[in-house]
Amino acid sequence: MKGDHFLISTLAILAFATFLASAYDPSPLQDFCVALKDIRDGVFVNGKFCKDPKLVNAKDFFFSGLQNPRNTKNPVGSNVTAVNVDNLAGLNTLGISLARIDFAPNGLNPPHTHPRATEILVVLEGTLYVGFVTSNGDGNRLFSKVLYKGDVFVFPIGLIHFQLNVGHVNAVAFAGLSSQNPGVITIANAVFGSKPPINPDVLTKAFQVDNKVVDYLQKQFWYDNN
Repeated sequence: MKGDHFLISTLAILAFATFLASAYDPSPLQDFCVALKDIRDGVFVNGKFCKDPKLVNAKDFFFSGLQNPRNTKNPVGSNVTAVNVDNLAGLNTLGISLARIDFAPNGLNPPHTHPRATEILVVLEGTLYVGFVTSNGDGNRLFSKVLYKGDVFVFPIGLIHFQLNVGHVNAVAFAGLSSQNPGVITIANAVFGSKPPINPDVLTKAFQVDNKVVDYLQKQFWYDNN
């Protein structure tokens, strides 16, 4: 029964993501364009190097293992398992991807953005406090909600958003994204953990804090849960 619930939830999130997929990634001009790292054996179609269609097989469209819990013993208490064009070549040009997000109790998927995708999230287990913040022109309004098993929430493309496990047990969510390669920018990591570091004078003025605070934050280890 648990397996059936997992399958139904996964199919539902994929269906939602498929609905969103046409928004930004260009439509393919052929049945598929399996991404190819070695361009010597590919053909240039629709702006990408693609595997010769005659050499494509079912493995190019297959990914296994999302039913397995991930290790959340890290500083943020969460682990994101992405399924995108980087590890599922058949997604190339199809404008869709998927992620499993595991949370320990009090685990956080820190504030981040996806520059190329809208995200739709469904909770499979646990209780999550989620939200996103609108752009400056809209006054940086926060839209937030506590989600329970079976609940769904949408994060518009490019907006900062987060998920926090507010329950006392592990939580699991699946997310569909409207891009084969949505990208992710974790705000704290990008601002305080950039390489090379951003000039402290910039951050001191931007955050209106003392130089010592910026220096402390830039010396921290900013964990990447993706």
